[in-house]
Order: sequence, then C-alpha cells, then structure tokens
Amino acid sequence: MKPAFRWTGAAVREALDSAPSGDELTFSGVSTDTRSLAEGDLFVALRGPRFDGHDFLEEAVSSGASGVVVEEGSEVPVRTAVFEVPDTLVALGRLARFRRRSLGWTVVGITGSAGKTTAKDLLRAALSRSFSVHATRGNRNNRVGLPLTLLEAPEESQVVVAEMGTNEPGEIEILTAIAEPDLALLTTVGEVHLEGLESREGVFLEKLALLSGLPEDGWAVVGDDPADLPVRARGVFSSTVVAGLSPAADPRYRPDELEMRSDGCYRFLWRGNSVGLLIPGLPAVRNAVLALAVADRLGVPSAKAAEAIGGVPAPPLRGETRHFGRLTVLVDCYNANPQNMRAALELLSAVPAEKGKVAVLGSMLELGAASESHHQEIIADAARRSFQLVLFVGEDFVRAATSLGEDVKPASRVRTVASTEEALNILEEELSGEELLLLKGSRGIALERLLPHLEEKWSSSTQHHGSGGEA
Repeated sequence: MKPAFRWTGAAVREALDSAPSGDELTFSGVSTDTRSLAEGDLFVALRGPRFDGHDFLEEAVSSGASGVVVEEGSEVPVRTAVFEVPDTLVALGRLARFRRRSLGWTVVGITGSAGKTTAKDLLRAALSRSFSVHATRGNRNNRVGLPLTLLEAPEESQVVVAEMGTNEPGEIEILTAIAEPDLALLTTVGEVHLEGLESREGVFLEKLALLSGLPEDGWAVVGDDPADLPVRARGVFSSTVVAGLSPAADPRYRPDELEMRSDGCYRFLWRGNSVGLLIPGLPAVRNAVLALAVADRLGVPSAKAAEAIGGVPAPPLRGETRHFGRLTVLVDCYNANPQNMRAALELLSAVPAEKGKVAVLGSMLELGAASESHHQEIIADAARRSFQLVLFVGEDFVRAATSLGEDVKPASRVRTVASTEEALNILEEELSGEELLLLKGSRGIALERLLPHLEEKWSSSTQHHGSGGEA
C-alpha cells in the first residue's frame, strides 16, 4: 500500500528548491488565506492587486500556521519556519506540481473559449461512475485556482479534472506545466479576451498550448467548432480525436438521433444509450460528447456515462431556465463572446414560445480593438430575428449602435440602454409576463440583477429547472 503523502519540511524544500529550513517539521496542508487556514498549515504569502499576503504573516502564525513561504528579503515579524523564494505565485505552482507527481493521479486538463465549466461538470459526473474524481471547484482555473485544485484534491482521488483559463499569452503553458495533464479536452476556440490575446490567432495559440504540453503517450479530444480547430489541433498533437456534431468529428464520437425538446434541451443516443440533457442548446451537446469521449478513453462503460451526464444541471448563470409565473427566463449571463452570443440567439430562435420572445443582451467585455465591430455584428444578427423585443445593455452596445445609426432601427422593437436599471424599466413596460426571455451578457454587466425584480413582478411561485453557457 502506498504510504500517505506528507508535507515535511524536506518535501517543501525539494518542491521549492529553497534553502534548508524546518526539515523536521510536518505541515498539515498548504494555505493562501488566513481566513481558512488550518492548524499546522504552510502559509504561502501571495501578492495580488488588492492584497499582499506578506501583510498577514503574523495573523497566519497566530491562526496556526507552522511555516510560511515568502519572497526573498521579506521581513517575517514572527518566529516560524521560513522558506524564501523569488516569487510566491511560482512557488504555489511548484508545491502543487510536487503533490501531483507524488500522488500520481490521472489528470485531465480542460480549456476552451467557452464551455469549460459545463464540460468539467459533465466529465466529473461521467467519470464518477467508475473512479474517485476531484474537479475544479467553481471557476478556480487561474494561476492561483489551479494549484489550489491540486493541493486540495483528496489523496485517494484517481482522476483530477483541472479547468484552465487564460486572458494573457503564456498562461495555459504555465498551468499545463503545473498540472502535467495526461489527457486534454479543448472545447472550442473563439474571439475572447482579445485585450490580452489580441486576435483569434492569439486565442488559438494560447488554447493549443494545452496540447503542446501533453506527454508523448497522452491523448486529446477537441471539438469540431470552429471548423479549423481539428486540423490545427492534430498539427500540434497527433493523438487527437474530434468529437462533435459535424462530419469533421470522428464517427465514434458523434451522437445519433439528435433532437431538441420543447425546453431547448437535447436528447440523443450515445453508443445506443439514450441521453437527455438538462442544459439547453447545441453547445451543451458538444460539451457532453467531449465528456463522453474522455470517459470512453478512460474505460467508463457507455451506459453508465450516458446516464450520469443526463443528470447534470446547468451551472449557475450558465444556461439555467427559470420560471416566474408564466414568464420563462433563459439565464446565460456568466460570460459572453461573439461565438456564444450567436449560439444563445440561435437557441432563443429555436425554442417554441406562444407569447413572444425577448432578448436582453449585455456587452461582451475584453474584446479590445475589435469590440465595436463585434458588437455591431451581434446587433445586426439579433435585429434581423423575429423577436418581440431586443434590448442591448451596456456602453459597448451603446457605442456600436451609435456608429451604426439608422441602419439598426427595425422599429421600436430594438432598444439600446447603458444600464440594467434602464433595461428593467423597459422590461416592466413591455413584458406581458408570458414571454420567453433570454438574458445573455458578460459577467461584468451583471444581468442577473434583473432576476429578483422579474421574480417579484411575475411570480407567485418560482421553479428552477436545470439550475446550478464560460463558460
């Protein structure tokens, strides 16, 4: 039986390649937050834009920390074991990688311009039928969150599903070097985080870095959207399969008998097994098939995997369907980019609604110099659809609509406002309370602030379906 992993002083020193300190000590875990620090933890003092962990060293020790990791030259005001490093953020990643190597889990890395969290939740469910699985909690997918995912994973885990996000060049490469994934899942590539990644090509290069970091005996599965993703992925890593809905997907990884139900969720067959998703839209189908492909690779029986993903609800704000009286609201306002904004509009168009459809679209943030043109494209797309009302919310849409001028005026059913407060006033005037309403926008626009008001006005009893689309 493999001995239990222990954070000894010697192990910490090996992980950090630091000078000897506290070799005789044993640490109960690793913490970056004095509010959740446990007795005997090793405290890593991170520096951030709004805080500096070095300011909390005394508090950490008084809360039970048995040692601290600090940047070289820092003054430590208390007597404790000290590990000095050039950069504590890098040190956190090294500690996580050391534990990952010591425990030998199978690690699945997930990235993509949209759908990461949904794919992670679906994959965790599918794998849990055959393995002990630990997965990223919430959206802890950056240079702090990913190491914490590895550091908090139970030792008995067999598979760790690690979500990886990025908004600047080189971040996926760093995260991949920390997690050292055996398998990769790449959902899609679209025009997101362009302020940091600059262009679609920049996004492609960043996302494909996950595949570049796989071992020779590794394996990758990618989606079939956009059309050039399969070819580019295989150019980076030859052991790549494609899962999806188009002929570009490998036949073994395409669903059969796909059909949409009246709520916008899909049902399909997977290896002869019926799958009924609780998450609406075609992107959810693609994410489901990606998850099923990974589960298949790891030996999960198809029937078990299919049954498991059929019970996964939409993550909060990422495809929930809420009912306020007779008003149905599609809540998809955790993030937004041109690709998933168009998908949301397609979903709203496809779902049947007797009393009319309303789209409330919030600005798409972090699109850099291309922001205005992308917002204008979405305005044109939404305006041509036969919706009862299209309401654009946010300064980015205001600027884009102003530049378009009269070209975007298919009567009064298209409105543009700067704030959610203005949007609420229009909705209270225009809604009858029996429509199908879409809320789609970037997290910074916070369209979910409309929900309590809609509930108060239209609902005597609220039901949530598919509640917990980055996604």
